[in-house]
Amino acid sequence: MAQLWGGRFVGETDRLVYQFNASISFDRRLLRQDIEGSIAHAAMLARQHILTDEEADRIRQGLEGILADAESGKLAITDEYEDVHSFVEASLIGRIGEAGKKLHTGRSRNDQVALDMRLYVREQVLETDGLLLSLLKTLLRLMEENLDAFMPGFTHLQKAQPVTLAHHLGAYFEMFKRDRQRLRDLCIRMNYCPLGSGALAGTTYPLDREDTAKALGFFGPTLNSMDSVSDRDYVIDFLSALSVIMMHLSRFSEEIILWNSDEYRFVEIDDAYSTGSSIMPQKKNPDIAELVRGKTGRVYAALTGLLVTMKGIPLAYNKDMQEDKELTFDAIDTVKGCLTLFDGMLRTMRFCRERMEQSAKRGFTNATDAADYLVKKGVPFRDAHGMIGRLVLLCIDQNKSIEELSLEQLKEICPLFEEDVYEAISLKTCVDNRITQGGPGRRAMEEAIRFNREELEKDWKEAFQR
Repeated sequence: MAQLWGGRFVGETDRLVYQFNASISFDRRLLRQDIEGSIAHAAMLARQHILTDEEADRIRQGLEGILADAESGKLAITDEYEDVHSFVEASLIGRIGEAGKKLHTGRSRNDQVALDMRLYVREQVLETDGLLLSLLKTLLRLMEENLDAFMPGFTHLQKAQPVTLAHHLGAYFEMFKRDRQRLRDLCIRMNYCPLGSGALAGTTYPLDREDTAKALGFFGPTLNSMDSVSDRDYVIDFLSALSVIMMHLSRFSEEIILWNSDEYRFVEIDDAYSTGSSIMPQKKNPDIAELVRGKTGRVYAALTGLLVTMKGIPLAYNKDMQEDKELTFDAIDTVKGCLTLFDGMLRTMRFCRERMEQSAKRGFTNATDAADYLVKKGVPFRDAHGMIGRLVLLCIDQNKSIEELSLEQLKEICPLFEEDVYEAISLKTCVDNRITQGGPGRRAMEEAIRFNREELEKDWKEAFQR
């Protein structure tokens, strides 16, 4: 059993206790971050004359060799090690000898694991942002292609007013745009380096924490060593952001599931993103959308789990905090997988525009516009509202849309109806007349698309390029 803390112990740790305590089965994922941080730490120790340049160079070469061999499969990370830190240190000592024993000078596993996790989360935030950017580009393209694709807008799952598919998709664009903003804010807030905080009270060695922080791409060092080793706010913030992303994906998935049903028939999901039934040959199931909807609870559970873990922990580091990793790793993998698959499903989906338009017409989504037509003729809105209500009843009785009624039938309800009513209540007129900023009208949508295209071209990640 390879471990870093045996100095005062004379007896062997019970095998079951060792396995319960070990984290190598999951924190091996942090190997690259652990080595990256160790190289920066060794270089700083040399600049501060705590190590010689030769020792630091041998440490760097040894660490780079361990990473290369591990990534190629030549070197296996086995369960004989307690954690990834002991694996790296033992492997380094085995390769370069005594100089490897000096790597841990001026640091503790507490600030080491805090650094590794922060480097990893920062990297995953940026990768998640990239997947969101890809999804937003898909949505923007679909919006541009469907500016004149009319469909019913819903409230309470009841057809309400006509919109366009571009406008409907644009609502999700705004959601995922906010998700990117949350990630950006998190990345900026968490980008401070805990290395050099020691176990909880810093160190007596003359470390240059500013130097190490800059070398690792941080804005600077953290300013309280106790908080540095016990802070997991950034992990909670990331899990919170991931949960909101999944909430948005789940809402979108629910709509696609509804639209894919025979009752709606608004979309046809590509065969590559659908499955069939083992017994019913006519079935084409929206499994990806359903799985995304289902996996949302899994990500919520990770956030709740870490909040519960952290809520009663006194300062500074406690072993409970090891529980942050498995939850976070699983949530990250889940969200990244869902974003990738959802984007692919959306890119290959066919929208049944004619069906959507007919649904808008048959759902009397232009009833408000018919009432507005009468208001413009001098009818008080409340009276116009009642007249259009009777008109809808007539349409239901005759199985017609409002625009399918004859002018004579319309005049029976109100003599002020004229031939121009048909143009006034056409879906195109109803939508395009909604010119307020943020509305579904073509002019408003074109402006929103232009603005969003410009926003997508901005790269906020430049601040983190080393």
